[in-house]
Amino acid sequence: MGRSTVGVRELRQNLSVYLRRVRQGEALEVMEHGQLVAMLIPVPEPSTPLNRLIALGRASTPDGDLLDLGRPEGKPTRELSDALSDASDERL
Repeated sequence: MGRSTVGVRELRQNLSVYLRRVRQGEALEVMEHGQLVAMLIPVPEPSTPLNRLIALGRASTPDGDLLDLGRPEGKPTRELSDALSDASDERL
């Protein structure tokens, strides 16, 4: 869809009509006394659970690459299978 221009008064009087158009993908430039004062654009549809969490402010995008961290230092204190077994027992 394209971009349309609407005045503040017209927008106020027909807000539901213009919001429907924006919801359908159209961008609106809002003018007041010949000056652009705002733009109404559609909200991008969050497509993944991560994007939804980011949109809600409950997650953020990574700052780096996980593979850049390297291997942990030191020896493991226990076997992974033991840790998983203990975690499984706790859930029962």
